[in-house]
Amino acid sequence: MAHVIRDKKKLLARVRRIAGQVAALEKALDAETECTDILVQAAAAKGAMHALMMEVMSGHLAEHVAGESDEAKRQAEARRLIDLLRGYAR
Repeated sequence: MAHVIRDKKKLLARVRRIAGQVAALEKALDAETECTDILVQAAAAKGAMHALMMEVMSGHLAEHVAGESDEAKRQAEARRLIDLLRGYAR
């Protein structure tokens, strides 16, 4: 079973938390909240998104790279992950 299916409940909980944080950020902007409070809320949303990314990436590494017995598939998955990280780091 793929890690995202196995961890679906936990991952969806993270996504729902992120959605709540983004909704709170939108509400704060609509309410013309102080900029420092906006920055705190934006940082929290970014941190939550980063935590989701790390959770899925950890599962991917464990299952599709380290856990892959076929060398060609393992290298292909490693390359895909490197490409993803390059895009994420921009």
